[in-house]
Amino acid sequence: MNEVKISQSVAVLIDGNNIERSILSESNQKASMLNFDTLIPRILESRSLNRLVYFREGKVISSKLGERLHTLFYGSIRPCHKSADIPLTIKATQLSSKVDTIVIMSGDSDYVELVSHLKSEGVRVEIAAVKTTTSQLLIDEADYFHPILKEDWLILHTSKNTRTTKKKPTKKNVSKKS
Repeated sequence: MNEVKISQSVAVLIDGNNIERSILSESNQKASMLNFDTLIPRILESRSLNRLVYFREGKVISSKLGERLHTLFYGSIRPCHKSADIPLTIKATQLSSKVDTIVIMSGDSDYVELVSHLKSEGVRVEIAAVKTTTSQLLIDEADYFHPILKEDWLILHTSKNTRTTKKKPTKKNVSKKS
């Protein structure tokens, strides 16, 4: 039997707020995040990664996450003024003529029309999300659904504040100047 070589170019677009909320609701932990080290290779299988963009609402975005995504996947983080819906949709539309497949990491039903449009342009569209928080309409519209499982996220353990404080000088340890 001959082996089939798959040469698809894939863009992964992540609605960070949606995925973070989904993981937090499933894990019942205060701090959880995706384990990109294992999740992205699993989604890509033997396909090539063209682009990875993490969209996130808010001004406070971890610089460590940005560094990690860049180091592992030449990925980038795009801060959004409000939700990621519009910036992610614009980026997907821009990339539709440059890639074979777009993976949207979100369970938000707001992306149903985008998925429909991208498919009409000849792009394969896959959804990666936590199944219990994903719109069934979105799953049905996509070409493929990748469930994000508990094995795909990390629980972050926060340590207690170990801040050191300087002792105030006392009369005993203050030297007199002569």
